[in-house]
Amino acid sequence: MEKSNRVKITRKEVEKKKKRIIRAFIIVLTLIVISIIGYKANDYIILDKNKNINLVLNNRNVTSYLKKDILIKEDNIYISKQDLGNFFDKYIYEDERNNQIITTYDTKIAAISLEENRITINGSNKNSYAHAIKENGIVYIPIKELKDVYGIEIKYIEDTKIITIDSIAREQKKAIITKDVPVKSSTKVIGKTIDRLKKGSYVVVISEEKGYTKVRTENGKVGYVRSNKIANTVTVREEMVKEKQIEGKVNLVWDYYSTVATAPDRTGVKMDGINVVSPAFFYLDSNGILKENIGEQGVNYINWAHSNGYKVWPMVQNSGEGMLTVTSEIMNDYNKRQELIDNIVDVCVKYKLDGINIDFENMKKEDKDMYSRFIIELTPKIKDMGLVVSVDVTAPDGSETWSLCFDRNVIGHVADYIVFMAYDEYGASSNKAGTTAGYDWVELSLKKFLNTEEIESEKIILAIPLYTRLWTEDSNGNYIRQTTVSMKNIDKVIPSGIDRQWDDKLKQYYVEYKDGAHTKKMWIEDEKSLKEKISLIRNYNLGGVASWEKGMESDNFWEFLKEEIYK
Repeated sequence: MEKSNRVKITRKEVEKKKKRIIRAFIIVLTLIVISIIGYKANDYIILDKNKNINLVLNNRNVTSYLKKDILIKEDNIYISKQDLGNFFDKYIYEDERNNQIITTYDTKIAAISLEENRITINGSNKNSYAHAIKENGIVYIPIKELKDVYGIEIKYIEDTKIITIDSIAREQKKAIITKDVPVKSSTKVIGKTIDRLKKGSYVVVISEEKGYTKVRTENGKVGYVRSNKIANTVTVREEMVKEKQIEGKVNLVWDYYSTVATAPDRTGVKMDGINVVSPAFFYLDSNGILKENIGEQGVNYINWAHSNGYKVWPMVQNSGEGMLTVTSEIMNDYNKRQELIDNIVDVCVKYKLDGINIDFENMKKEDKDMYSRFIIELTPKIKDMGLVVSVDVTAPDGSETWSLCFDRNVIGHVADYIVFMAYDEYGASSNKAGTTAGYDWVELSLKKFLNTEEIESEKIILAIPLYTRLWTEDSNGNYIRQTTVSMKNIDKVIPSGIDRQWDDKLKQYYVEYKDGAHTKKMWIEDEKSLKEKISLIRNYNLGGVASWEKGMESDNFWEFLKEEIYK
């Protein structure tokens, strides 16, 4: 009897369990069916429940990343300066002195007024139907006024409160829908229906995965449809591919001459492996005016360079007495920066140059950000002509006016190349003797460029010295003087019979000898020491090499350099 009751109880429990399983299955099945056919009361789900204006940027819904709401005023779309900085130009800048917003992107620089309908793009005034505004202390900019600056197409779909922005530099594909089909939020079976497409409607094709195609509908919705429901995919816009002026490693040599001299005559001179020359063509005078030092000899120099296949990226220097103050005045005034930039652009056109090499040194630490502004504002105008911008900087650690005045991260991000002048570890201003460019110091500095400053390796040009210094100390080891010795003259300066000791840390030879009551010291820069430094270019995949300066090299140096740099 007891056994029979136990069996009955067990059977009842089994029946209840079966019913629970069936109910759970029905609920799941119902949810699946609902997700497939969609709710009749709400055919599709509007992004963010249609509360705010949504932004779809290059086929990606970025609404959740907006810091401020998008404003629509009198048919103008206003996006906050903060959001434009996030999506387009992280260096966007409010020029409070002139009450305008400055923004740059690729080959364009624009100044849009906060007071009147005025916009200037690359120095030319353009028709404007709106200006930047301030609301509750927030700057908003009419995005349509910047479509030519950012290279974008903009569309506002009022029914769905969606703004689509597409970069015209990106590839775009479109396709036609072959059958009425729902657009899903994901490729999962229970994905939500976010839109419905009719047969014959068009979609922007984004990507394909596992039988589904990610699309953007005419309503601006981004979701998935079955790949077998679309056809006739065509590329309506090709991706713009930019060609580099120099393919492979840059091999640059500076060709320096003073402002009171004329350009050197290089007729008949060939430097195997060199692909860029940088002559001392331009400098700022004591009034901050860009001056030329070209003349007929300089024109002949350009013709010589081009006939040998060399690109010409002349130096623009700010060296000279009082330039610390003069440079500061220019950097801190938008109009003065633009005047200098326009003058640089003019000479690039006048002399058919291939690029420019900005060699500003000895600047105030507090002007670091404004010097970056100069490079930010210069680069688009130079790039707009298809030319190259290279900027010289010193090692990351050093004095305020020679090292801490550079924001290497910004310069390295904006310019085509950032040139690390990897010399004068112990220079003319040093109060003790030391190497011109020890391997350990050069490598440590490079690691800071790459890791701390986060600069792309291929944008870094390593500049090497074709000289060293001969140091003189008194009998007590006190520094007296130093003289610069060209690489080609080192063997002439060091007396015969002097033992050369290899320093494996510095990776160069060191000599020390008596000269009467004085002691002479030299850390030698020769092909062996330079070979070690050049190896860093390969090891860290740098953009190339620069040599300071033409005329200091030893015989057959260019052949040696070519062999090392292109290994």
